[in-house]
Amino acid sequence: MKRVIILGATSGIGEGLARLYAAQGQTRVGVMGRRSERLDALCREHPDVVVAQPCDVAQKEMVASCLDKLAGRLGGVDVLILSAGTGELNPRLDVETECRTLAVNVEGWTRVTDWAVNYFERQGQGHLAAISSVGGLRGSGAAPAYNASKAFQMNYLEGLRQRLHKTGLPITVTDIRPGFVDTAMAQGEGLFWIVPVDKACRRIHRAIERQKVVYVSRRWRYVALLLRLMPGELWCRM
Repeated sequence: MKRVIILGATSGIGEGLARLYAAQGQTRVGVMGRRSERLDALCREHPDVVVAQPCDVAQKEMVASCLDKLAGRLGGVDVLILSAGTGELNPRLDVETECRTLAVNVEGWTRVTDWAVNYFERQGQGHLAAISSVGGLRGSGAAPAYNASKAFQMNYLEGLRQRLHKTGLPITVTDIRPGFVDTAMAQGEGLFWIVPVDKACRRIHRAIERQKVVYVSRRWRYVALLLRLMPGELWCRM
């Protein structure tokens, strides 16, 4: 059986992916997240294939040990899906809000990705899939830390792909870039092309299986191209 670890499995895309993989019955799923009661519910629904390990990636001293424990209980890891993240609108530019976002989306996130790459290098194969965001393509006056953290993630994943290419090992890194998905993190006015969570999860699952960089929904690829080409002066006026 394939062995998959999903971080951020207690809400939104992470929880949806956990249910999707568990329902297949041919995959052992290790779930991690902050809310123990949501993890317990997943285990009760799929007792034969799901194992859980509570963990908050913002608690940096716990991340590696929690991953080690969960990997041991699964008997190994073939795929790690990193969906843990946070973000808040912060028009007042409260520094504590910004730092909370960075603690999860940058430091905690990096500890997970580095654990995964080191694990897969020792193992000789593996697949890291991380949920970044279309928001990482440009800055945001309403949520500076969130967009900046997603830009960091995109760049870091590219760096990992370069590193792993040089090793010659069959280790894949997939960057999943959603637009607006109907979760608690979709905040603010003027949201459009909002994708239901179950639909987003199905597309992400297919992308992971095909080992591609993907935009959810696909039309965001064209928006991404426009965002890259738009002059910075024009973007700041919007």
